[in-house]
Amino acid sequence: MNPYAIRLEKEDNVVIARHTLAEGTYIEEEDLTTLEEIPAGYKCAARDIPKGGEIRKYNTVIGYASRDIRKGESVHNHNDEFDARGVDYAFGADCHPVELLPPEQRRTFMGIRRPNGKVATRNYIGILVCSNCAATVARKISEYFTEEKMQAYPNVDGVVPFITELGCGMEQSGEPLALLQRTIAGYIRNPNMGAAVLISLGCERNNIDKLLDAQQLVPDDRLKRMVIQEEGGTRKSIEKGIELVKEMLPAVNDVKREPCSAEHLLVALECGGSDGFSGLSANPGLGKAMDILVKNGGGCIHSETTEIFGAEHILTRRAVSAEVGQKLVDRLNWWLKQTEGRDCQINGKVSPGNNKGGLTNVLEKSLGGVKKSGTSPLNEVYEYAYPVTTSGVCFMDTPGYDPIASTGQIAGGANLLAFTTGRGSCFGSVLVPVIKLASNTPLYEHMEEDMDINCGTVIDGTQDLEQLGEVIFEELLKVASGKKTKSEELGVGESEFTPWPIGVFA
Repeated sequence: MNPYAIRLEKEDNVVIARHTLAEGTYIEEEDLTTLEEIPAGYKCAARDIPKGGEIRKYNTVIGYASRDIRKGESVHNHNDEFDARGVDYAFGADCHPVELLPPEQRRTFMGIRRPNGKVATRNYIGILVCSNCAATVARKISEYFTEEKMQAYPNVDGVVPFITELGCGMEQSGEPLALLQRTIAGYIRNPNMGAAVLISLGCERNNIDKLLDAQQLVPDDRLKRMVIQEEGGTRKSIEKGIELVKEMLPAVNDVKREPCSAEHLLVALECGGSDGFSGLSANPGLGKAMDILVKNGGGCIHSETTEIFGAEHILTRRAVSAEVGQKLVDRLNWWLKQTEGRDCQINGKVSPGNNKGGLTNVLEKSLGGVKKSGTSPLNEVYEYAYPVTTSGVCFMDTPGYDPIASTGQIAGGANLLAFTTGRGSCFGSVLVPVIKLASNTPLYEHMEEDMDINCGTVIDGTQDLEQLGEVIFEELLKVASGKKTKSEELGVGESEFTPWPIGVFA
């Protein structure tokens, strides 16, 4: 192992510093001496690159030299110029069928079987609102069910409010309202939702009965409807909501975990606060775990459309058909038109944290991000918050903002979420357990209370990606069986329900 730098591909003309390299450090394997300090996770030129020359990482062009770059210099914003150029989508060129394990050989976890055949990893009662006008009532209902009161119902993970700022003052027809309605309905239908109360004020544009009708939801013993104006105001609605939950608690509590095939796992894939190591350890390690899951009949939801730009061809080459590949291209083109002329990530700039972590532009970040879903075929592409009905790898069109992206994936049916990070994230979700994967050991040690798995072992050279993938897969099974994640232990996740606020507000 090269103790100083990581070479990803022999064709690359940059290498990645394993740790901060002082000026004058000699790297024998590359026969180069650093001409300046190279921070951990940053790129160092492995050969001279002339002005205008390609800068290659993963044997892929991630930019062009804005001036002559000498061997041993740092390669970053000051000399790496972003230029989005065309790629060959080659639909299906790298699509290879997966040899699924026979059902009797598939791994299992201790899940909660639902009457409709789906399997839950958690068991919540949700208090959902049609608009922000019902937010206080929902929160007050939830607050009544304290940890002490819930001791009588050990199989219920909590009574949780799902609050949105949307629901009124928005377009009444078209995609914005439809998106909000299917997001709310998706949460109600998620296997981890044992029961739900849906609340409205009564006069908002997101009318409760139209929502129920549009999403074909019928109130029953596990879904209650309540309108504040019909109940007589805030106090009466809170009291009524508490009674509705009390009525549902015994039935929701009457469950038991039992062995279930891993084919029932649908894992949402997210990354946030990426760094120069994310694409070398956490993301490809998670990809190895997803390859294992897919062989066991399970599935995953890749997402964050704006963060695959420049590397979308890697996914289109895995598409099962030209139609599926074109769906992905169409969604990316929508984003390019939507963000034209705006100062946002898809137009080149990564966030300040990503940039400080060693990532120069969105192309470089995308190349690491697409590794999260492994190498299995891309079976389908979904628009935001639509129910995911295919197994294996799929893609859901979402923004790159983690809470909004995750909300769409959970509405789509995800019952687990894996979140990679290189700078640190405190994200969580009360409906779906979030497993956070640190890309480097210093981060894991610095934020150990928030991190579930240290993927920095790959950077340290104590583990390879295959071994890391096995570790991640085993942890997924444990968490699916009830093991609490770090975010669950900290109580993080009640504020992360964030439907995508597209559209006009007035």
